[in-house]
Amino acid sequence: MADTPWGSTATPSPRPGSTKSAQSAARSSRELPPDDHDDDDVDEFPEDAPLLAGEDNNNVDDDDSDSRTSRSQAAFSLLSCLRRPSNSPPEARKTGHRWPSMVALLVLCVTVTIIMILGFVVPAAVEEYANEAVDFKPTGLSFQSVKSDGVSVRVQADFTMDASRVHKKSVRDLGRFSTWVAREIESGETHVEVVLPDYSDKVVGSAVIPPIKVSLRNGHTTHIDFIADLQPGQFSSIRDVANDWMRGRLGKLKVKGKANVPLKSGIFPLGTQIVEEIMEFEGNSLPSVPAYRIAKLNVHEVDLPHGHRGLEANTSIVVNNEYPLRLTVPPLGFGILVGGCSPSDPQIMVADARTQELPIEPFEDIEVHAAGWVRKLPDALMAACPDSKRTPLDILLGDFIHGRDAYVYVRGSDSPSVDTPKWLTDLMSDITVPVPFPGRLPENLLKNFSLTDVNFHLPGFFAQPDSPEGQPRIDAKIKALVGLPDEINFPVDVDKVRADADIFYHGKKLGNLDLSRWQPANATRIDSKDEDKSGLLVEAAVRDAPVNITDQAVFSEVVSALLFSSKSVNLSVKAEVDVEMVTSLGTFKVRKIPAEGVVPVKPIGSGDGSGGGGGKGDMFKRVAPQFGNLKILDTGPSSIRFQAEVNFTNPTNYSATVPYTNINILTNGTAMGQVTAQNLTVVPGNNTGVLVEAVWDPLRMSGEKGRVVGVDFLSRWLSGFNTTLALKTHKNTIPAQPALGEVLSRLELKLPTPKLRHGDDDDNDDDKKDGNDKPRFIKEATMHILSSTAIFTLSSPLRESTIYITHLNATARYHGEPAGRIVHELPFAVPPGLSQTPRLPVDWSLGSVGYDAIRKALGGQLKLNATATVGIKLGRWEERVWFVGGGIGAHVRL
Repeated sequence: MADTPWGSTATPSPRPGSTKSAQSAARSSRELPPDDHDDDDVDEFPEDAPLLAGEDNNNVDDDDSDSRTSRSQAAFSLLSCLRRPSNSPPEARKTGHRWPSMVALLVLCVTVTIIMILGFVVPAAVEEYANEAVDFKPTGLSFQSVKSDGVSVRVQADFTMDASRVHKKSVRDLGRFSTWVAREIESGETHVEVVLPDYSDKVVGSAVIPPIKVSLRNGHTTHIDFIADLQPGQFSSIRDVANDWMRGRLGKLKVKGKANVPLKSGIFPLGTQIVEEIMEFEGNSLPSVPAYRIAKLNVHEVDLPHGHRGLEANTSIVVNNEYPLRLTVPPLGFGILVGGCSPSDPQIMVADARTQELPIEPFEDIEVHAAGWVRKLPDALMAACPDSKRTPLDILLGDFIHGRDAYVYVRGSDSPSVDTPKWLTDLMSDITVPVPFPGRLPENLLKNFSLTDVNFHLPGFFAQPDSPEGQPRIDAKIKALVGLPDEINFPVDVDKVRADADIFYHGKKLGNLDLSRWQPANATRIDSKDEDKSGLLVEAAVRDAPVNITDQAVFSEVVSALLFSSKSVNLSVKAEVDVEMVTSLGTFKVRKIPAEGVVPVKPIGSGDGSGGGGGKGDMFKRVAPQFGNLKILDTGPSSIRFQAEVNFTNPTNYSATVPYTNINILTNGTAMGQVTAQNLTVVPGNNTGVLVEAVWDPLRMSGEKGRVVGVDFLSRWLSGFNTTLALKTHKNTIPAQPALGEVLSRLELKLPTPKLRHGDDDDNDDDKKDGNDKPRFIKEATMHILSSTAIFTLSSPLRESTIYITHLNATARYHGEPAGRIVHELPFAVPPGLSQTPRLPVDWSLGSVGYDAIRKALGGQLKLNATATVGIKLGRWEERVWFVGGGIGAHVRL
């Protein structure tokens, strides 16, 4: 007999139990009485008796019997196992049935715990371990080919699980154990899609990644090498992101990647993992526009169809490459645009460009070779902006030449190669890249700057000080040698120039040279091996340009330096120049070009600017003024206004036009009168026949003292003594420029008093034989002894006016001894030229040596000296002067 479970001796029933019996047995096993019942109670039920009465199971439907057959059998088997033999000791029966329940419960708890760990704890820990331990290093990224719908990219990288990167020890240990068990994992072909949450979840691209197998064991490196197909997404989203990034408006960028990744480990499939990751790039994590430099630029003329000419620019640009990229970019076409009047205006197309095929190697600088063509300047580029005279070209060039970043814009256009995919040109045509050109000008832009043929125009008499009419003006030829950049290899001509120039002396502003009117100009290109002498020579003729003096003190310093120094005076000029240029593209204006230069001004004191002059005395000797052709214009009680012709020499290289000037006449420091010149034109070298007017009025100029000094001066001058006059400026010498007169008043132009030429001085050979070439007012005298009278031949220095002698008290002397005396109170006229006086009574000095000499010279001639007090009247002017004459030829008659 086979043993029953747990050693039972009960004989099993020869027929199988019914399903209901098995269910009843199962229920009976669950309804056993408690262990503490008496043995009698237990023995009341035989071992093979059903635990529950059959009628208790009547409520179970027969329809459920088939579905519960397997569970009933399992319950019966469990019940059979739990039964114990009837002959077992009471102690065994009392305790033996408890420990299997405890084991089952323990197994159940452990199982639940393991399920919780494997289902909840382990996946979270493994995920954390994977996130921290994965070390993925890209080693290469290259574009295999460009397709009609995208590109094929080869990705190379090293994949390593590094447990040392995990911070928590529990996570690290559990992860190492899990990856040791799994050893490796393999992904299936995956479709990855990248969207932009901040741009309405627009798709920017997608990729198909082939299956990849990597090792998960700690410290093992898997070399990954696969080729993925990339397809661009919506061009509008790429354009929006690119434009925001290049304009600096992209503070942060969110990128979401989505993929369904099928995974398996060995032969065990792990299901499909849904991966969705959001990455946010912000601040320094955003890639910056790569640095670049222009290695080469050459701009030259080129022939265009239909006989036109344009400009071609060939350039090489070196771009820094900090990425492991390897690809070959096909030839591309671009449009070159510039900004309009305002940022909101449409950009203006000015040129088109093409690039050659471009190979790119990882971490190597990229050298881009490009060529661009400008066929004509668009009208929109030359049109004035609203409410302004500036054009978009002025704005662009103004930013560049004043050191501000000037921007041109590059936009993709049709490719010159038919092999370039359409999606690439479509993508690039949606993106506009602003390219900054840092503003700069060549250091040697202005190599030389000079003014020649300078002509100064001083203001007129009625001009008010500090008014525009009161400023001096100049005519000059401006010569400027402009250093052109080596990249400019096309003809450039300058048609007109204008400028606003500030003039400085020793760092202090002197004034402003107003060249606001367009001045005609021309340009000549000079090629020379000497770099300082090569460039574009621009010559402009400046006419009537105002010089606005803003600091009279500085102006005084400059004039003083010019007058009293023998060295050139260097004036610094800082200007903003407008140029009208003529090129093969047409005529256009370039405005506000900064220019600086030094203009050496030759000193007036040295004349030739060589520094070898002798100062102001030497200068005045070279001026050498000579007066002649005196003409009385008007007289007053104490004044005479006359006109004279002046010949003088201008020792400088400068010309001047003087509408009005007034200079004081002094003798021994006392003002005697004034000289006035109007509409005076002074040229370098000799100036002849210059008309000036003078007023002789010592009483008005210096009072009674002046009148006395004036009488003494006239007396000495009429007597033929050497006298000196001084010309000195004053505050009102040039009424509109008082500072100029005050500066010039520091010097006095001293010159000998002009010698008056009388009627027949040129024919007076006797005086020349005697070595006496002084002009004589008394040419000769005739003495009549019997009638005691004398007749004098007088030579008037005036050619048109008549002088009247109103009083005469004269004494004739022979070798210092008196010979006779004339006192005459009746006026007589002295007309122009030679004239004779009426017979004047003579009171002889009888018995004197002088009278005896006259008697002995009867019928002959002798030389007499004379002293006299003479009353002279000219018009309304009248004065008494003294006269001393020597060597007067006197004829003696009966």
